[in-house]
Amino acid sequence: MKRLSSKEVRAEFLSYFEKRRHRVCPSYPLVPPNDPSLLFTNAGMVQFKDVFTGREKSDFARAASSQKCVRAGGKHNDLENVGHTARHHTFFEMLGNFSFGDYFKKDAIRFAWEFLVDHLQLPADRLWITVFGGDQREGLPADDEAAGLWQSEAGVTADRILRCGKKDNFWSMGDSGPCGPCSEIHFDQGQAVPCDQTGDCRGVSCECDRFLEVWNLVFMQFNRGSDGKLAPLPAPSIDTGMGLERLCAIVQGVKTNYETDLFLPLLQRMGDIAGRSYGASQDGDVSLRVIADHARACAFLIADGVLPSNEGRGYVLRRIMRRAIRHGDKLGVTDVFFFEICREVVRLMGEIYPELPAGEELMVKAARLEEETFRRTLAGGLKILNKEISTLEKQGLSILPGKLVFDLQTRDGFPPDLTAVIAAERGMTIDHDAYRLAFAHHQEVSGGDLGIEASDDIFKSILGEVGPTEFIGYEERQGSGKVLALVSITHDQDHGRISDRKRVELAEAGGEFEMVVSRTPFYGETGGQVGDTGRLTAPGGRGIVSDAQRPLPEMIVHLVKLEQGEMRVGDQVRLEVDLERRDAIRRNHSATHLLQSALRRVLGEHVNQSGSLVAPDRFRFDFSHFAPMTHEELDKVENQVNRMIRANYPVEVTLTDIEGARRAGATMLFGEKYSESVRMVRMGPESLELCGGTHTGRSGDIGAFIIISEGSIKAGVRRIEAVTGTEAIRRMQEMHSLTSAACETLKTEPRLLVERIKSLKKSEVAAEREIEKLKQKLAAAGSADPTSEAREIAGVRALAVMASGIELAGLREFADNLKDRLGGVVMAFCEEHGKLSAVCSVPKHLCDRLKAGELLKAVFVVTGGKGGGRPDFAQGGGGDPARFEQGREAFYSLVEKTLAA
Repeated sequence: MKRLSSKEVRAEFLSYFEKRRHRVCPSYPLVPPNDPSLLFTNAGMVQFKDVFTGREKSDFARAASSQKCVRAGGKHNDLENVGHTARHHTFFEMLGNFSFGDYFKKDAIRFAWEFLVDHLQLPADRLWITVFGGDQREGLPADDEAAGLWQSEAGVTADRILRCGKKDNFWSMGDSGPCGPCSEIHFDQGQAVPCDQTGDCRGVSCECDRFLEVWNLVFMQFNRGSDGKLAPLPAPSIDTGMGLERLCAIVQGVKTNYETDLFLPLLQRMGDIAGRSYGASQDGDVSLRVIADHARACAFLIADGVLPSNEGRGYVLRRIMRRAIRHGDKLGVTDVFFFEICREVVRLMGEIYPELPAGEELMVKAARLEEETFRRTLAGGLKILNKEISTLEKQGLSILPGKLVFDLQTRDGFPPDLTAVIAAERGMTIDHDAYRLAFAHHQEVSGGDLGIEASDDIFKSILGEVGPTEFIGYEERQGSGKVLALVSITHDQDHGRISDRKRVELAEAGGEFEMVVSRTPFYGETGGQVGDTGRLTAPGGRGIVSDAQRPLPEMIVHLVKLEQGEMRVGDQVRLEVDLERRDAIRRNHSATHLLQSALRRVLGEHVNQSGSLVAPDRFRFDFSHFAPMTHEELDKVENQVNRMIRANYPVEVTLTDIEGARRAGATMLFGEKYSESVRMVRMGPESLELCGGTHTGRSGDIGAFIIISEGSIKAGVRRIEAVTGTEAIRRMQEMHSLTSAACETLKTEPRLLVERIKSLKKSEVAAEREIEKLKQKLAAAGSADPTSEAREIAGVRALAVMASGIELAGLREFADNLKDRLGGVVMAFCEEHGKLSAVCSVPKHLCDRLKAGELLKAVFVVTGGKGGGRPDFAQGGGGDPARFEQGREAFYSLVEKTLAA
């Protein structure tokens, strides 16, 4: 066998197929840019899915790629196996060659055998083949053709060709659609990897690691209809997949993927950090492997725009990161470390995947922040979990309550699988049914208004009958269309949302309903841009359009209220968009493009849009970034946006396909589903984005841009709110008026206003302190000496007293003064805003006998409220002033009880 590095194996594979007229395609992003049905890209065929189904035409019939893949969510939810086995990974690379109606089984088999045996020099006598053996129950024929070709084209003897069932050797894209038999190539690793199963090894079908699946050749030759019946495809195709990690393990002569050059540098780096050597202990090796694998997945996911969060892809990433951090904790690493392993991934693979070094800054910030956040909750969560487990163990129980698992997830950020791992270490399991019930209850309680999306079925039915809506609003502000459907709506008065929809033929004045027309100038809300409003005129009535929505990508639905008359399905209606409102929306939408461009230049290329709202009076823009923006950064961004506005760039719209947009360098949203034809919007040399919204004619039409606020909405995501045009001018005038009024009131000028305010604030703080001191003096002078009311208990003087006229801020000093004079323990109360507050001060020499925090809690048990503190001092509030006497007696009672013990 050739001894090759992973870089050489990857290059050899792609070169081999390029010489055989295959288009070498770059790896698809891990977030499929045009397929929201997939959580992550999990196979090489994902980027060619629409080509295989015929929905997309390609200018090449053969392709090859080395595809980065992640399998760590949905049906691929086997995280617990990663690190424990030789082959399980969250991230891996899949080598694949594809034929789109060009060559079929004969060439696919010949190419595979030739590459492995002739090119990489794998010993033929250690290769085994499996083919589909048929399934009589489903009427699936055995793939005798493939079995024969393995003999005639590759020279494989019949005894090394095994026939397997549907589970292993038949592939389907879904319940319906393209499908076909597949053939797998397995490598016998020999006695160096003995069978670990009980009994005799079953060869290729055994669950052990001796026989390693190397390459899967899928022969797409059927189409399964919705009735389940198979029909031959007019153009049979080939889809193959071979794990780079497994192939490297073979050619590098090692037993596991983790011993290849793809993992060893990561294991060594983590070993240096943890003070461990790989191979020293089984448990330590598992943790090192988990961290190495998870660092690869996290580095690539963040580089492709995924950030840790509590939902969707971000939640999967968070689970992976926190599992790695937990294993670092098991290795005894207490400092933040995970970002260093992610950096090692960049050093190891950055030359092959340039998105890694480009995203390194974001990657380091994300990994650091996630680990710092998780470490703060890890200790508390582990304390709660271990305490609960200990309680259950004492009761002889071994099942962790599902409600506890859910609470740890929502309160402490513990993913259920992490809780399961920690519980398993103590011999416990999880009550999964109870967890699911708690989760379902949470969804029911927190579920919001599903709005128009909750009635997708009615609009899907309408779309099937009348077809898509023609949008003419890019060029026109008014136009006519035929009423194709009317839907009456009923509102839930308690929640203010639509509770019922019903199709009707007639709409009358006074009612509110939804209308679908053949063509419309109204923009339906999508991509963050709100829907248009305006008016309509029908042959028998007129009304107001208060909103326009897109329940389905191809359909615009108008929310209408007739002011007079009636309207019927089939009527020709005149539609007019509120132009002033539309213009304000267009200004804000164009400004979001300029804002993203400015943010990327000021903060870095890691900035990506993660949400927006474009309304007529303002807009908000959510973006990936891990630190609050400084005043200087905000000023730079604001200045750059206004510079681009003054440049008065033309807003140029180009229709192209998704690949053309990528080649042009257009910015696009991760995970967004784009149609075959996309709109590319350019504003000067600095801004190029895919966008279906409405825009100004030139950047200068935006007028002006002002940032109103900047803040965090969740970990790693910031939000800017801004205004443009007339609203920006109004805000500037308002700020000028307020500044002028403040200067007039404070007798200063604008440039000195801040210093004047600081000076006044400083004077105010000093005055408040002086007032508090005077209050204490007055309180002391207006009554007899409070220390005369002290009680002697077991040789210790104790005093509980109400301090009239003193607030909580001054109560500590009041109590400490009494404590010093008394030489004993003091509980001082005050009434503030209708609530009872208290502080307890204990001399140092009594702290071993009396604890201030315990005394305070005893008082609040009686009076209500809460508080706490150290043995020598505690404070709190929220009690009932009417229970002061009872609280005072509770204090004396506990002092007596404690000193008598």
